Amino acid sequence: MLDDRSPIYLQIADSIKVDILRRTLAADEQVMSTNQFAATFQMNPATVAKAYARLVDEGLLYKKRGVGMFVTKDAYEKLRRQRQERFYADVVGPMLAEARMIGISGRDIIKYIERGDP
Repeated sequence: MLDDRSPIYLQIADSIKVDILRRTLAADEQVMSTNQFAATFQMNPATVAKAYARLVDEGLLYKKRGVGMFVTKDAYEKLRRQRQERFYADVVGPMLAEARMIGISGRDIIKYIERGDP
């Protein structure tokens, strides 16, 4: 689950985001408590708390005082829109620029995609 490529709290936050996108975590579903998560994955509770705080700041989790952290109602849609925008910016835009440079038309790209060939 975790590696050395980025700070652990960001990896925890990303892991929860993936769970929301895969609908492993649904709207209003409770996530593991900070201490439970820390004990399960043998890490510092402060690191988990930092990840959860980030997700709260991003509007993906909310706190119920004395109960725990829960997934917001619009978390899935918010993440889906963010990932779609990132996909167009990081994948489709550069692909189209490369295609123009080497003379591949938009129609040819669509035909290729519709064929489903790798």
